[in-house]
Amino acid sequence: MNDDVIKAGVASDADYIGRLFRDFQAANDAGASSITPLCMASYLALILHEAKRKPQAINPSAFDGFSAEAEEVCARARHSLKLFEDTRRHIDGQLQFFRDEILDKHSDHFLGNTWLWFAQKWEKDLGLFTYEGTLVSTSHTAAFHLGVETKKLLQEDNGAYMLGIMQQLGRCFLALGARLDTQGGKTFVHHLSGADVRAVDVRASTYYAQAFNGGATLAINGVLTDFQVRMNFIDKMITAGADIRNLEYTVFKIRYVTLYQVLLSLKILKEDPRYPLSPSSTIALETILDSDAVHVITDSAVREFRNTLMHYNLLRGADTTKVDLTQPIFGLVPQYFPAYDFQQLSCLVDTCIRETASALNEWASSV
Repeated sequence: MNDDVIKAGVASDADYIGRLFRDFQAANDAGASSITPLCMASYLALILHEAKRKPQAINPSAFDGFSAEAEEVCARARHSLKLFEDTRRHIDGQLQFFRDEILDKHSDHFLGNTWLWFAQKWEKDLGLFTYEGTLVSTSHTAAFHLGVETKKLLQEDNGAYMLGIMQQLGRCFLALGARLDTQGGKTFVHHLSGADVRAVDVRASTYYAQAFNGGATLAINGVLTDFQVRMNFIDKMITAGADIRNLEYTVFKIRYVTLYQVLLSLKILKEDPRYPLSPSSTIALETILDSDAVHVITDSAVREFRNTLMHYNLLRGADTTKVDLTQPIFGLVPQYFPAYDFQQLSCLVDTCIRETASALNEWASSV
């Protein structure tokens, strides 16, 4: 049964990604097509990374064209989804990575390039992307979740390096069953309007100094901005055109995993005395975390539900006799959330996403 669940999960994800890219091509909309891959990159990496680690259920030949470098990029991008739960970096390592590899290197690359000294104050090093007026991505958060080394990401090669990596990912998805010619249901990309996408460049140091916890904690503010845009993406974009009560496997998975990781990361930050926040930030953080929905979704008793969504395989806590591949999330919801069926849990997750995104947006602009 475990192998059946893995196969069904990978097949569902591959089918969704095929339809996603089909809708990219059909949209012919530069606005939506430019921002969505930035938001989805780490989830594509999650699918491939986890599928590759299941050779007992997924034919390893699907990854024959996957170079070692592409695999490393994929692993880093997938690992970035853990946020402060990253057991290799923890909070300190993530903040150091953001300072050294994102903030500093992007500033070095984009600033100081004009010989007119008085014009340097107008140089920008941070791109902000909004959808319907809501921040859904930044150039920094995209760089963090793409999994590409900063030097290679910023190199002047007309995108050749990234194209090569993405082509390898595409071939793997094709081998896993993704199809561009499928007649399956439309994904959220079909329902987006490029006219609602806006992009603006700003000075990172100025922007982060005016966000979240103020000018003394730029790295924390930068990482919290990443949390903010990820929540806004799963709130405002990925469910476009969908029925919240009947989300397909991949959409629900992305939403739940993202919400879980953001909430756990905020909890880790709150409980670490090495990173004191201002009184107003502490209140904002406590407001986000102190709700019944948050407690249900992040309870330690449901950790294995998150793990199955993240890793595909069933964990020891699952009752295989109750697994049903024809049901949403294979019938696992009642096992981990006895008070909820799938539709009820999806509504609870939606409420929690909406409230968390709103609270992060308010906190970000409260300085």
